[in-house]
Formats: sequence, C-alpha cells, structure tokens
Amino acid sequence: MKLPVAQAVRAAAIALALGAAVHAQPPAPVERVSFQEAVRRAIEKNPSVAAAAAGILRAEGLLRQARSATGLQVAGNLTTTTLNTGVDFDGNVVTPRNQVAASLTADMPLIAAAARARRNQAMDNVQVAELSAADTRRLIAFSTADAYLSIIGFRRVVDANTRARDVAKAHYDLAHELEQGGTGSRLNALRAQQQWSADEGLIEVAMLSLYRAQEALGVLMGTDGPVDVTEEPSFDVPAEAVNLLQFRTDLKLFSAEQQAAQRVLDDSSKDRWPSLDAVFLPQSIYPAQFFSPANSWRFLLQMSVPIFDSGQRTSFKVQRQASLDIARANLAGAMTQASSEVRAAREAIASGERILASARAAADQAQQVVDITNISFRAGAATNIEVIDAGRTARDNDNAVAIAEDTLRRAHLDLLVALGRFP
Repeated sequence: MKLPVAQAVRAAAIALALGAAVHAQPPAPVERVSFQEAVRRAIEKNPSVAAAAAGILRAEGLLRQARSATGLQVAGNLTTTTLNTGVDFDGNVVTPRNQVAASLTADMPLIAAAARARRNQAMDNVQVAELSAADTRRLIAFSTADAYLSIIGFRRVVDANTRARDVAKAHYDLAHELEQGGTGSRLNALRAQQQWSADEGLIEVAMLSLYRAQEALGVLMGTDGPVDVTEEPSFDVPAEAVNLLQFRTDLKLFSAEQQAAQRVLDDSSKDRWPSLDAVFLPQSIYPAQFFSPANSWRFLLQMSVPIFDSGQRTSFKVQRQASLDIARANLAGAMTQASSEVRAAREAIASGERILASARAAADQAQQVVDITNISFRAGAATNIEVIDAGRTARDNDNAVAIAEDTLRRAHLDLLVALGRFP
C-alpha cells in the first residue's frame, strides 16, 4: 500500500512544482514601444550618443583655438616697480622710487601659413567628429533594432514551447486518466509527465532569454527597467544598387579621415614657410623718467624663418604619410567589407525565405501528425511513445519556424544596414 501512496505524493509534488513554474513570471516591462519609437529614443538618450556629441563640441573648440592663432591678439600689461631708493640729479628725478607702467600689445599675423593650415585641419577634424557621431547613432540604432527583433523572436519561441507544453499536458491528463481507469500503465503516464516537465523547462529558458532582451532594449533606450515591443517591424529593402559611399556613415567617416590625413600631409611644406607678425606696443609710464617720455608707442614687424631643425619636420612628414596610408587602407578595407555585406545580406534574404517556407510546411505537417497520433492513441492504434515523439517533433518544428522568421527579419535589417538605409 505504501508504493501507490508514495507515487501519489510524488505526482502531487511534481504537479505543484509545474503549477508554480506556470505562475512564476519575470518582472513586468515598464512600457511597450513601437519599433520606430525605440530607435528614436535610443538615439536621443543613449550615453554613447551623448559622448559622441561631446566629441563634436571638443573639435569645434579646437577649431576656434586654431582660428584665433591667425587673428588679432590684444593683451594688456600693468607693472608696478618699487626701488630701494630713487635717483635724483640737480633737483630732478631721474629714476623714481615708485613707478607704474601700463602697456598694450596688439599682434596681428600677416604671414602665417602653418597656422592657417592648422585651422583648415581643425575644420576637417570637426567634420570627422560629426561623421563619427553619426556612425555612433547608426550603431546604437542597429543594436536597438537587434534587441527589438530578439524580443519578437524569443516571444515566438515561448509561444511554440507553450503550445507544446499544453499538448504534452493534455496527453498526460489522458494517460493519467487511463491509468486510473485501469486501461493504461504507470509507465505511459510517467513518460507523458516527463515530456510535460521538459516543455515547462524550455518555457522558462525562453522566458529568461525574452526578459534579458527586454532589459537590453531598456538599457539602449536609457530606461530603468525592461521594455517590451508592440509590433513586428516591416523593412522595405530597395532592389536597385546604391552608392554605398553616399549612404553609409562608416564609409563617409573613413573617407573623411583619409581626406583629413591627406590635407595634413599636403600642408607639411608650410612648416618651412616664414611667418610675419605686425606688433603695435603703446606704453604709458607714471611718473616718467627724466630721459623717457610718459607716453610712447612702438610698431614692429617680426619675421621668423625656419632654417635648421635637425630633421624634426622631416619626421613629422613621415608620420603624416603613415597616417594617410592607414586611412587609405581602412577605407579600402571598409569598402570591400561593405560590398560583401550587401551581397551576403541579399543571399541571406533569398535563403531565409526558402528556409521559412520549408519550416512552415514541416511545422504544419508535424501538427497534423500530432492530431492523427492523438486520435489513434485514444482509439488504441498508436503507442504512448509515438504520441510523445510526435509532440516533441512538432515543438521542434515550431521553434524552427520561429528561428527562421527571426533569421529572415534580421537578414532584411542587415541589408538595410549594409546599404546605409538604416536608421
């Protein structure tokens, strides 16, 4: 009598655990957003985008600094002098003991080829910073879209495993009923219950993956909590070929870096050009010295000519040439990679459509097998193992459909990204 009681207790415990698993839910999302809203908010609020925008401000500050080096510079100076004793001659003060001198220096570069070259280079750096920020926004948008699609894909997996769990539970209920009625066996009931338990575990795994994707989307959007989705996005992919350098921000960035490096190298010769400054120096002294006027001014033309620097400028030119070579290699590699990504994405779409059609056909056929096997089992024409195997196969095919749909959606997104049409 103890064995049936122990089995009953064990079955009740398993059923209680399964019931708890059904009711255990991850934290609820704080909100639900559309695809376009998720991408827009991620671009606006993600810290990486803010950091890239700060890079633009820094480049603009350096540009202003470079511009100021080619403009008028005015500086004032005030000096007080106190000697231990003054100098008198024949009743006149030659050198006063206390004296105040005020002067003004106005410096205007007339010839400053190197400084003007640095100003143009700073303008290139601003453009590079702007393109870098645009590429950062593209990467954040892609990551957001990836998290959004992951939520959709994992939800499909949860639904497929839930359907399989429901079928497995219905089969267990029937096997348990037959066992209680004396026409079934304990082995059949345990096998059915085992499949039910396995499907519950798969649901938990899929729900955890779904929750992690929701958390990832929330982080990208700058939201403190998981965020759920409201729709399945549709991607309109252009069929015609496009100029990748015109649309892709990463290629634009590499191209701008090459142009900036080229300008720096071309400006190397200006480091050897002379520079000429016009300097105006008005000065006022109180009290004035005996041999000096109280108010005076001077005008200077100061020329500086580089003559010999022990190879310093040559080393700069070699470094600039290396920077240009690196920029050219980066652009060439990125162009090749971009073309490959376009071809691979188009092929992935074509292959994904075929795979999805096959997966849907297999899932439909597997569901028919489940229906027929369940009917046959009730009629005694099919075994318990056949029912379990049919349910497992149907579950796997439903998951394959979910995976194929996710793969196809991502292929469309990858093509838009490769063409530079997203976001």
